[in-house]
Amino acid sequence: MRGVLFDGRRAEVVDDLEVRDPGPGEVLVSVAAAGLCHSDLSVVDGTIPFPVPVVLGHEGAGVVEAVGVGVTHVVRGDHVALSTLANCGTCADCDRGRPTMCRRAIGRPGRPFRRGGRPVFQFAANSAFAERTVVKAVQVVPVPKDIPLPCAALIGCGVLTGVGAVLNRARVDRGDRVVVIGTGGVGLNVVQGARIAGALRIVAVDAHPAKEEAARRFGATDFLTSVDGVRELLPDGADHVFECVGRVELIRAAVDLLDRHGQAVLLGVPPATAEASFLVSSMYLDKAILGCRYGSSRPQRDIALYADLYRTGRLLLDELVTRTYPVEDFARAAADAEAGKVARGVLTF
Repeated sequence: MRGVLFDGRRAEVVDDLEVRDPGPGEVLVSVAAAGLCHSDLSVVDGTIPFPVPVVLGHEGAGVVEAVGVGVTHVVRGDHVALSTLANCGTCADCDRGRPTMCRRAIGRPGRPFRRGGRPVFQFAANSAFAERTVVKAVQVVPVPKDIPLPCAALIGCGVLTGVGAVLNRARVDRGDRVVVIGTGGVGLNVVQGARIAGALRIVAVDAHPAKEEAARRFGATDFLTSVDGVRELLPDGADHVFECVGRVELIRAAVDLLDRHGQAVLLGVPPATAEASFLVSSMYLDKAILGCRYGSSRPQRDIALYADLYRTGRLLLDELVTRTYPVEDFARAAADAEAGKVARGVLTF
């Protein structure tokens, strides 16, 4: 079968992958569509260290092909969105409703694929850039069949991360002032999450002026090409600043733009050894810096919620899909994403 494989030197489309059958508590999914996220590209450029060879992709949707023993919430033929969160469901964090903190779901990559008789790693417990993939049952969430699968795919990462950061982690409230630095796939979902939460002012910041139209469509009340202009719009600062780029100087800017009792939420992914600085004295005004993994999401609950918000017109998904590419055009999709030409490019099988 086809898939996008990274061997440590380059990512390429191959056609000789194999995937094993699902075991107990697992589901085999025929992938129909998968969003190309910068996290996939970060594996290729080394920003995110990961063992190789690995099948990339982690933002997918498709159709259930087979289920293992003990799986009861989906059956063959169901349309599903995939999450990357292979949490155990039984530890203290899972029991408290914090599956993103499950230690059994972090840093334990499996190898359900084979190529040429050798095992191949699975990226983010998902590997959606393959025609078929095997995941834990907890990662499979049924979605209504009237939701296009390219749209459903984006719920599993960009939407969960961006909207979840607003609703679950920052808990943006009605009337709040929000700044979003970076309006790629995650940033646009932060923008619409803030709109859904009832924020009064949503300032989107992106170095690419062409991104203004999309940012305003998703809910931005203002658009700037530099963080330098934010204080002119919000003289006292913001209640929440979301850094969605992953650059240490922008993390510092996010902290500096906070009003009293404000929160800087870090969503961008800088290199693993990157360090950022801030003025400690400024933090005593009840300010906070919040890390956020995967939108602090509970995928079984949140994916269903976001699907309903889409069906009622409150959550934009069609507008996120800038362009679709057959999987064979992975290189072009990656180049377009790197150049900032797409909010989300989606690979199709």
